[in-house]
Amino acid sequence: MLDPKKIEQIARQIQDSLPKGVKEFGGDIEKKLRMILQSQLGKLDLVNREEFDIQTQVLLRTREKLTAMEQRLSELEAKLENKNAPSDDNADKKE
Repeated sequence: MLDPKKIEQIARQIQDSLPKGVKEFGGDIEKKLRMILQSQLGKLDLVNREEFDIQTQVLLRTREKLTAMEQRLSELEAKLENKNAPSDDNADKKE
């Protein structure tokens, strides 16, 4: 959920940036702006900071696992190449 204080702050900033004539037009502009902001921001697919931090940690762990798996794959490929490569002894026997 969005922080109501942040929404109030944004609404106040918008109201402060309005021309003087518009400000005098209605005294409840800030209230209306706050309601519009809440409504429109609520439609966005946003996550809170805690959810973001959790997903960041999950991503870091996944990246570490991927790096370890890539390293292990490289080691296994190297072993396989060494095993399949003809050794000097086998090359002498063929001749």
